[in-house]
Amino acid sequence: MAIQLGDIAPNFTVETTNGTIDFHNWLGESWGILFSHPADFTPVCTTELGRVSLLKDEFEKRNVKTIALSVDSLDSHFEWIKDINETQNTTVDFPIIADPEFKVANLYGMIHPNASDKFTVRSVFIIGADKKVKLTLTYPASTGRNFQEIIRVIDSLQLTANYSIATPADWKNGEDVVIAPSVLDEEIAARFPKGYTKIKSYLRTTPQPNL
Repeated sequence: MAIQLGDIAPNFTVETTNGTIDFHNWLGESWGILFSHPADFTPVCTTELGRVSLLKDEFEKRNVKTIALSVDSLDSHFEWIKDINETQNTTVDFPIIADPEFKVANLYGMIHPNASDKFTVRSVFIIGADKKVKLTLTYPASTGRNFQEIIRVIDSLQLTANYSIATPADWKNGEDVVIAPSVLDEEIAARFPKGYTKIKSYLRTTPQPNL
């Protein structure tokens, strides 16, 4: 069965470029991004892992840990990291899982046989501090991921976890948000003291409440 939103992210113990990791223990109280790439020494994957490394400060500000996976060996990962660091002008220090037996890939449904039965697709799992899956994304091998979009989603997830709101289309951190339909008009003043705009009975916006 495919992993669905709200599921507890399956735990696993694996060898990585940062040593042996028990996934849940490694996450601790942090959020996590688990993302797979089809193979080492491939051009798009090289840019992706470099980009995640360059965004390290942005993830740390949001209490997010990143961990990558491919079905290649640990030795291959270590050699590939040298190329990533050189070509992307960075230092990769987040763990990369070695999964040559497809244990984690199968556990998380990262193998899509109609695309390839030998390599993982570009899967993304955002996992909350409660170990629950908050988002899943699947990209084809030919399309690199937009990690700014993934950061945008994390901002939305972390914000909406604490307030009765949702974020509208194309929302970015700092912009107005949507008040949840469950909040009555007469409750808004107390819960959202910055004021609100009533566009329709079901569509009410308010400035981002945590700023």
